[in-house]
Amino acid sequence: MHKSIEKLETDLGYRFENKSLIVEALTHKSHKQAYDNERLEFLGDAVLDLVVGEYLYFKFKKADEGTLSKIRASLVNEMGFDKLARYLHLGDYILLSSAEENNGGREKPSLLSNSFEAVMGAIYLESGLDAVKTITIGLIEKVYPEISLDSLFRDFKTTLQELTQARFGITPQYKVVASRGPDHKKEFEIAVLIDEKEYARAIGKSKKIAQQEAAKKAVEILNKKVS
Repeated sequence: MHKSIEKLETDLGYRFENKSLIVEALTHKSHKQAYDNERLEFLGDAVLDLVVGEYLYFKFKKADEGTLSKIRASLVNEMGFDKLARYLHLGDYILLSSAEENNGGREKPSLLSNSFEAVMGAIYLESGLDAVKTITIGLIEKVYPEISLDSLFRDFKTTLQELTQARFGITPQYKVVASRGPDHKKEFEIAVLIDEKEYARAIGKSKKIAQQEAAKKAVEILNKKVS
């Protein structure tokens, strides 16, 4: 752990009475302890789904179920929680094995997202739903200047395809570079290729998530080349 837990607690605006809970929430399975953060991650995932759903229900009073579902899906996912985790510099606190750290574990979106869910699960266990709601919604409103369907629900694969067709007259290809983990908890590493040249890679809990993240990176690279 590179930083003191007290700094994280200050950034969260929450002090843990039971310090072992936050330590468990920040312990990756590679650290080889008698515990890890996977159970808290499972709990946090369910709690965050409810908290964000309730927030959107009251924020967008005229939105239909389909619109609310799309906005929630854009916030409650690996990329969304990765953003919140990075805002908190959560990677500095995670307990990892040396091998995982050397493999860039502190910067992996999947690992950061899972750790964020675990921290929220720990807060829920200790202080209940209202505490999680206050912290999570506060973070979302700081990290996302605008919360709307237009600003959040972007299909980066479609954007990249339109860009490559206009610029090169071809469509991008996606290649599974690697898959890791047990069947119920797999991670996929996807590379996006344009004219047989690799432009970006990304890791996600599903092929779809990894493809979207890889496409997003490729769009950013192509736009930089033009600017």
